[in-house]
Amino acid sequence: MLLSDPVAYELPLTTRFRGVTSRSGMLLHGAAGWGEWSPFPEYTRPEIDAWWRAAVEAAEVGWPAPVRSRVPVNSIVPAVDAERAGAFARAGGCRTAKVKVAERGQTLADDLARVEAVRDAVGPAGRVRIDANGAWGVDEAVRALRELSRFDLEYAEQPCGSVEELAELRRALARAGVDVPVAADESIRRSGDPERVAALGAADVAVLKVQPLGGVRRCLELAERLGLPVVVSSALETSVGIAAGVALAAALPELPYACGLNTVALLAADVTDEPLLAVDGAIEVRRVTPTGDDWRATDALAQWWCRRLSAVEEGAK
Repeated sequence: MLLSDPVAYELPLTTRFRGVTSRSGMLLHGAAGWGEWSPFPEYTRPEIDAWWRAAVEAAEVGWPAPVRSRVPVNSIVPAVDAERAGAFARAGGCRTAKVKVAERGQTLADDLARVEAVRDAVGPAGRVRIDANGAWGVDEAVRALRELSRFDLEYAEQPCGSVEELAELRRALARAGVDVPVAADESIRRSGDPERVAALGAADVAVLKVQPLGGVRRCLELAERLGLPVVVSSALETSVGIAAGVALAAALPELPYACGLNTVALLAADVTDEPLLAVDGAIEVRRVTPTGDDWRATDALAQWWCRRLSAVEEGAK
């Protein structure tokens, strides 16, 4: 491989998201362009090895040819109060909004108020989906989704933590007459056996993220094996990393849902002067080249990322 030395970045977020207030990672350059390696700090080997494979694919190999030039995306609504939720929902002219629910320290009443505000913001023709990040048990999820279903949800993403719970939840929702499809995210990218989601009938929709699953090509192969409708989502990357997600969405034969790739809007800055952000509800398919250097991490943080990468490279020997 003829890769450049990776460069570490750190960027603040506009609001707390997934329990963090900043995002950091590494950018690398190769024959095909730029790639990003940014597994979250709590992740360890061998899980972070797949993230490195995705970065190397982006920088050294490149991606399959696209079948579309623009990718429809959803807006992201963090666990903010209802008054602020509407503004997040309308960002980038998106017609679909994904709303974070089940935030630690909040209640179902908070979720209901936030989702209602988003439904009002996007209107009856807009689409609203929620993401609980696996925070609910099965019984709690049934109760919550029965209440939230009044807002005509497109689907609920990872309402429960395990594949078995998702399968049980789908059966429980059917018995209760609650018509809310279930999407699997963490159960695909962190379970170690993503195909169990389809085998157990645990989801109606598969959420695929390029870095955690090892690259665009691996995601395309997995999508074919799963046989489920796919939503491509981000791992809260810079525009360099988002470009890989857009490449996946652009290469899928079918793209029935808006994708969760407008997360650069959650960053207070980016590594490029031309960020990948939604315009009229879609992101164009293109490569991204970093510009400037305000995004570079401190020496201490850069050394931490170098040590982390050394462990991955050592493990690959």
